[in-house]
Amino acid sequence: MAADEVIPVEIHHDVPTAARIYGWALGGKDHYEADRQFMLQNLPDFPEFIDLARQNRQFLYRAVRYLAQEAGIRQFIDMGCGLPTNDNVHQVARRFAPDANVVYVDIDPIVLVHARALLAIDGSTAVITADMSDQEAILAHPDVKRLIDFSKPVAVLFLSVGHHLVDADDPPRILRTIMDRAVSGSHLAFTGIVCSDRERAADIDSRSNGAGLRWQTRDRAQTDALLPKGLEPVEPGIVDIVDWRPDPEQPALAPVPAELQPYDGASRLNRDLTEYGGVLRKP
Repeated sequence: MAADEVIPVEIHHDVPTAARIYGWALGGKDHYEADRQFMLQNLPDFPEFIDLARQNRQFLYRAVRYLAQEAGIRQFIDMGCGLPTNDNVHQVARRFAPDANVVYVDIDPIVLVHARALLAIDGSTAVITADMSDQEAILAHPDVKRLIDFSKPVAVLFLSVGHHLVDADDPPRILRTIMDRAVSGSHLAFTGIVCSDRERAADIDSRSNGAGLRWQTRDRAQTDALLPKGLEPVEPGIVDIVDWRPDPEQPALAPVPAELQPYDGASRLNRDLTEYGGVLRKP
């Protein structure tokens, strides 16, 4: 199922979702008890997750700023966008390119509800409920056809979703579908959680999949193998995202929620679990 009209609109309060968990780590309030319980039960063993979510959001700002300001991109597709928060893709892009068009894609129906309310008066931004593994259906969606002109460079964002693309989905196909059709100067931005400790990685996978979150933790080499061939990494390359053009003066995120504050800063203590990625350009 990929298009809005065939995705169930029922919101399951008793099953955690990645969008709501991620949103809570960023200071959002749109989460349920199932999300809270999953996080609070697992954070003692994986305290880095709060930092990784927030580092990814900071990377989004820097990557989109680069794409709009330096690369001249004026159209963006954000796959697995999550719940709206501060400095969403369209807000960052238009800070540097007021004429930018943005399509948001997420399979969680609560994202559709919140994002469409936020973007109701914005004709150059759309949000569609779709499974990012079904790239052909996304390309066929009327809002994509309306806002994205594939005769011009486009940026496709897969931010903090690499670990949600399991091998059965054929991640290389998903990541290359649009880039294969895109013109020279188009870009792919990608990040995902990686772990060099295989026992910890297997534990994350077991807990996440057991809770209904589709998840596969890879190491850096396995993640590199997913990325489309023939694209040129933008400096400084594919790295731990805290090292991708760090900017201490970029806008601050909302404060870490009180219940999650004990885990704030945990990623500095252990670097075997990190968020990894970067931006690649089609020559």
